[in-house]
Amino acid sequence: MTRETIIIAFRFIFLALVQTLVLNNIYFFDYINPNLYILFILQYPIESKRTNFLIISFLFGLTIDFFSNSGGVNAAATIAMAYFSLPILRLLQNNKDTDFKLFKLHNESFLRVITYVIILTFIHHFILFSLEYSSLKEIRSIFCKTISTSVFTVFLCIVAIYLFGKDKTSNL
Repeated sequence: MTRETIIIAFRFIFLALVQTLVLNNIYFFDYINPNLYILFILQYPIESKRTNFLIISFLFGLTIDFFSNSGGVNAAATIAMAYFSLPILRLLQNNKDTDFKLFKLHNESFLRVITYVIILTFIHHFILFSLEYSSLKEIRSIFCKTISTSVFTVFLCIVAIYLFGKDKTSNL
């Protein structure tokens, strides 16, 4: 096992435990539940094989579902987020020839990081809450919960990215 594999495995276990044991029991304003576990997808190495990334993302979402008793909605939202991560990153980089092996989220400019995190968080949360409510009659609730939870989750993810990033001299 390489050092990077160990870090990924540790992040998988740590974020799954934090989400299921701590954050799933926290509701701000009786409505907002932080979803810090998406940090696993946001920080997964881009240079890894895409198929492996999608499989691991699905298993990670399934793990969250298993411990949260949520019936697969997290797995679906997590795999969708993983699927869209590379095209969105390419769009934000404005260059199809970007060397993704050198890409580290905490080393990017703050504007690029916040944009990337906001877009992927919104995609994840919209799919999550759409599947959770599973009715177009609840579209207003879906959007309200998506936006309010996304704001809080984005804040937590940005703090975690820069707090636990290796390079403390990132471009702020």
